[in-house]
Amino acid sequence: MTELDFTVVDIAPEPYAVTPMLTARIATAATGDEPIHAIALRCQVRIEPLRRSYSDDEATGLLDLFGPRDRWSATQHTFLWQHTSVTVPGFTGTTEVQLPLECTYDFEVKAAKYLLALDTGAIPLQFLFSGTVFVHGSRGFGVQQVPWDREERYDMPVSVWRDLIRLHYPNTGWLRLPRDTIDALAAYRSARGLLDFDEAISELLAAARELR
Repeated sequence: MTELDFTVVDIAPEPYAVTPMLTARIATAATGDEPIHAIALRCQVRIEPLRRSYSDDEATGLLDLFGPRDRWSATQHTFLWQHTSVTVPGFTGTTEVQLPLECTYDFEVKAAKYLLALDTGAIPLQFLFSGTVFVHGSRGFGVQQVPWDREERYDMPVSVWRDLIRLHYPNTGWLRLPRDTIDALAAYRSARGLLDFDEAISELLAAARELR
């Protein structure tokens, strides 16, 4: 059976994608001289929050996810960021492939909340690889499975994610609201002749501060 190893070389924003997308460059190595016809590669990407430290400002941003800092030993666990896949073309020895990583700026999603809270440093990622390997067989093609223990850790700079979001959403963000709340906000905006939802929310926040 052909042995396979996967290494995350780097991760960078995909500049021409319609939606926010990172590209992970994955080096793939196969032992021996037997050619690999193709690999249907799957990958589960997880975030390992315990592998880094956090400033006080970052801890405040993580309060919704993990609670106060004194509870983190019980609440900080590795969690799923995304599933992704790519087809690795045929090769012998080593090759590289671009693995797409779709990103969201929806603050209701756990991974987006975590990423938004980070100021500097790195995002501790874990890549768990699986999939199907097509090799030469007695009847033309043989099929093998990527071993279940193929995994890789990579510390992606926070700046990479921030650059991606800045590229697609310059100085903006997204909030997911129930339909009733949107309708009420739209009625408030129209009744006061405001130009957009930003003005409506700003006016409501100013009124709330005055009531304190």
